[in-house]
This record gives sequence, structure tokens and C-alpha cells, in this order.
Amino acid sequence: MVTAGNALDNEQVSIPAYVSVTTDPISVTDLVRHVSTTHAGAVVTFSGDVRDNDHGRDVLSLEYEAHPTAQTILEKVVSQVAAKFEVEAVAVAHRHGPIAIGDAALVVCVSARHRGPAFDACSALVDEVKAQIPIWKHQVFADGTDEWVNCA
Repeated sequence: MVTAGNALDNEQVSIPAYVSVTTDPISVTDLVRHVSTTHAGAVVTFSGDVRDNDHGRDVLSLEYEAHPTAQTILEKVVSQVAAKFEVEAVAVAHRHGPIAIGDAALVVCVSARHRGPAFDACSALVDEVKAQIPIWKHQVFADGTDEWVNCA
């Protein structure tokens, strides 16, 4: 649960939330289960998957390194963003450690009574997670070079 302000009347409400920074694989299906409710008419998901290329270069491997505060910061981001939208539930998981090409690195699921708030909240969560969470990406390219990126 996260405590967030109600977008309609500024009261504090508890919104069911699952928030995880983990080395374990992330299942979109499992996160959807965390947000499914009979009150919601919309469930929106985003899966940020590791791709085999970046800016025209072939990626051989990728690893995310998470700061010890990443979980706490992710919880705050979820609470802040959820307060801005009429959502029923939220689930966000971000992996760290080595991640295989094709695996999910960031998954965001949001349920709401209507699709508009669900899409808006999901998009805002992805943007804020990428902007605020202290996780660094290390990519190794096929040409033998590598790159550290200070984003999720």
C-alpha cells in the first residue's frame, strides 16, 4: 500500500501498490495480478525490455547497478505519481544485475476505473522512474566498447 492524495478531493487514501527493485526476473503477468480489481475497467502495462541494439550498435550484454536507496526512492516515486491520478492500484518492478537480451528490466502496471488515467499514470510512472531512481546501466557492445548510462 502507498498513501497518496486523492486527485479529486485532496484527502489521503491508501492505494494498493507492489514496488520492487530486484535481481529476480520480472513477470508482467504477476504484476498485472497485483493491480487487477473489480473496480478497475482499465489495466495498462509497460514492459521495458533489454534490446540487442542501442544507437546503431549491437549490444552483447547489459547489467544494471542499483544504489542501496533505489527501493526507497522507487516507493516514493510510486506514491507521488499515484497521488496525481485516479488509480485503483499500481505495480512497479525494476531489475538490477545482469539481464539477458529480451528480458524485462522495468515493468509498470496501473489499474484505474477508466483508460485515460491508467495510461496517463503508467506513462508518468515510467518517466519518473527513469528520472529519479538511482540505477545505472552498463552496456557491452559487439565492437568491444562499453558504456555506462545514468538512467534506468
